[in-house]
Amino acid sequence: MGKITVLQLNKAKRRVTIFFNDSSSFIVDKKVAEEAGLRKGLELSPERVREIMEADLAHRCFKAALRFLAYRPRSELETKQRLHRRGYSDDIINKALLRLKEQKLIDDVAFAQFWKESRLTSNLKSRRLIKYELMRKGIPGEEVDRAIGDLNDTENAYKAGMKKARLLSSAGYDEFRRRMSSYLRWRGFGYDVIDATTERLWQGKQKFSK
Repeated sequence: MGKITVLQLNKAKRRVTIFFNDSSSFIVDKKVAEEAGLRKGLELSPERVREIMEADLAHRCFKAALRFLAYRPRSELETKQRLHRRGYSDDIINKALLRLKEQKLIDDVAFAQFWKESRLTSNLKSRRLIKYELMRKGIPGEEVDRAIGDLNDTENAYKAGMKKARLLSSAGYDEFRRRMSSYLRWRGFGYDVIDATTERLWQGKQKFSK
C-alpha cells in the first residue's frame, strides 16, 4: 500500500481512517488500529493491510455478538445464526464464538439451566416442550436431559393451571374442562396429566367456592 500519512478518528472516536501517500485509505476500529500499532510513517504491505482488515471484521463480528447477548443469555447456535444473518462468514463467526466461550459469555450448559428456569417462572411449560425448545436452540441431547431431569409435569401443570383457574371462577364444569384442557395442551402437557390436573383444579375450585 505504502506509507501512512494520516490517521483520522471519526466523530464518534470509534473508527479510524488510515490514509497513505499513494492516496489510498481504509477504515478500521480504533482498538484494532491500536493493536496493530498503526502510526504515521509506518509502511504497510498489501498483505498486512488485508490482515488488519480481517482483524477489524472479526472485531466487528465479536461486538455484534456482544450486543445480541446483552438482552439475555443465548445458545451457541442462536448466536451463530444471528451472526450469519448479519452477513459474517463461518470463519469469522467461529473466531468470535471462540472468544465468547473463552470469556464464559456463551455456555450451553448454563444456557439450558437458564432456559428451564425461565419456563418455570414466567411461562410454565411441560418437560416435553422445554426439551423441544432446547433441542431447537442447539443444546446437545445429554445436556438437555440433564437440565430437565428434575422437572415434574404433574406439579408444573397444576401450578400453571392455578393461574388459569382464577380466570374461570364463574365457569361451569364443561366450560372449565374445555378451556383448562386447551390451556394445558398449549403448554405441552400430555393427556393423562391434563385430565388429572383439570379434575384436581375443578375439585379445588368447588371446595373453595363453598
